[in-house]
Amino acid sequence: MSTERFLKQRAVNVAVDGHYTLPNWYDPQGKLRTFACRTSRVSPFRMIVDVPVVGKICDYLTSYFRDFGKLDGCISDTRPGSFLLELDMTLARRERLANKLVWLEEKQKDPEIIDLRRDARVIPANPQTTFTLADGAVHECFIVDMSVSGVAVSAEAEIDLGTPLAVGACVGRVVRVFPHGFAVRFIERQNQHDLDRLCARPVAAPVAGARPLSEPEATDVALDASCPGSQTPSMTSRLTADTGRLQPAPCEPSDRA
Repeated sequence: MSTERFLKQRAVNVAVDGHYTLPNWYDPQGKLRTFACRTSRVSPFRMIVDVPVVGKICDYLTSYFRDFGKLDGCISDTRPGSFLLELDMTLARRERLANKLVWLEEKQKDPEIIDLRRDARVIPANPQTTFTLADGAVHECFIVDMSVSGVAVSAEAEIDLGTPLAVGACVGRVVRVFPHGFAVRFIERQNQHDLDRLCARPVAAPVAGARPLSEPEATDVALDASCPGSQTPSMTSRLTADTGRLQPAPCEPSDRA
């Protein structure tokens, strides 16, 4: 589709910062180069993106926007300083994007409209992670969105309301269940800059000869935090289903004199 034709279609004029990679653009280390970009007009099917490096028609690229998440697509038209990206996504993702755009458009019309959620939601660049139950069972899941106070995930496993668990290294409790997933409220608010590192953790490949992850080793969930007096920078938090609370486990004594 041409840019001129898209400008006549229903879409939202919105500026959202992001970044993208183009095929065959490498840095001196042989890695794909990443460039900053910004949307100027977006629909659930395509978007105009202002960029420093335009690329070529039919180039397939990967982009990431804080409000929209990771978006793949193919360049269908170019202009000086911008290109038209045809979005390649599932029907479910397209519906979520459409809902987001409707909200953004309404907010532009009425600046008094605010997000009812207290904390801003973001979509991680790598949404694949795991969650750990109180019995030590580990399940893979997909992050829908997350904030400093909680996370929504989609998973094959069915989890009951009120279940204590840890998504990545962030411990919390299930406060809402929806089709194909659930929402978790963290016990402690997280630092915005640490969310990707703590919550969106890459799924580790299975080690040959290792016991299945679903076989419980203990009732502890490891967290990335310092334990005073310990040589290893780690802390465990025990998920206690009987009390309905998360109780910090005592630090192990140090081996140092």
